[in-house]
Amino acid sequence: MFARFTQAFAAAALMAGAASAQTSVPFALDWKFEGPSAAYFAAIDNGHFAAEGLDVTIEAGSGSRETIPKIATGAFNIGFGDINSLITFLDANPGAPVTAVMMIYDKPPFAIVGRHSQGVSEPKDLEGRILGAPPPDGAWAQFPAFAAANGLDVDAITVEPVGFPTREPMLAEGQVDAVTGFSFSSYLNLVRLGVPEDDISTILMADYGLALYGNAILVNTEWAAENADTVTGFLRAVANGWKDVIADPAAGAAGVIERNPAADVALEQRRLELSINANVVTDYTMANGLGTIDADRFATAIDQLTANFEFQNDPTPDLYFTDAYLPTDGSLMLK
Repeated sequence: MFARFTQAFAAAALMAGAASAQTSVPFALDWKFEGPSAAYFAAIDNGHFAAEGLDVTIEAGSGSRETIPKIATGAFNIGFGDINSLITFLDANPGAPVTAVMMIYDKPPFAIVGRHSQGVSEPKDLEGRILGAPPPDGAWAQFPAFAAANGLDVDAITVEPVGFPTREPMLAEGQVDAVTGFSFSSYLNLVRLGVPEDDISTILMADYGLALYGNAILVNTEWAAENADTVTGFLRAVANGWKDVIADPAAGAAGVIERNPAADVALEQRRLELSINANVVTDYTMANGLGTIDADRFATAIDQLTANFEFQNDPTPDLYFTDAYLPTDGSLMLK
């Protein structure tokens, strides 16, 4: 009896020791717990973070651009945010300790979402109409470059500042003719509000002249330099989480609903599938794996940002993205 007790005690102590040895890593998400956040929950639920010795907690966000100052100030050491907003942030805050280390949205979801019945089917249709745009929205931040690439007369477009919660309801009610937003979110929010799918037009900026990248994993550079193995392990777990939900979106959506019971599982599965097919799994990521960027495309993207933003300093690509922490064991490959 004593021997069995000793063995059980030893096993419990070993498990407790393993748990205490895990590194706590709070992760700042860009938005609410919706379909596209499934990969990070899958990395928790399927043990990928634990396998790297990480105890990860995830905090919902209030906009893709809002993650950046959280990381720069050290409130979080790692998070998920828009690389274009990072570029402009670093120009305004030279030397801030934040950079991107893993590209997730190879094809960004920045979009103009309108209604055919209100005359918005292509970029030029915005002229003479009302565009609803939340000021902190990542898609709205890219609108000047989109307008320049498509020769739009911005003076002929009435821009109505709207809140995130009122954006799609205002479009559904006809108070605006189109909105800026992430393609997968705005589209399905409109469907949920009863707008017929064949009346919804999704004008993806990446299909209309923009070379921009989208959201990436961001880190506090001071913390990352001291915790390189932790960063690499985190990125490997994220890649495995994405591969899990790509293979089984239904399970991914279920993981979201576990954290957000008020959401609709079918809707979030579809939102996840839209983000996978339009933003994550691309020709580039199928050939090169998750996480990396093409240097020539990134240079073009930075040039296009000059339409959005007047740089005070010479843009320096190395400040905005590094692949130094990406795993090199093949775990980033999708096939």
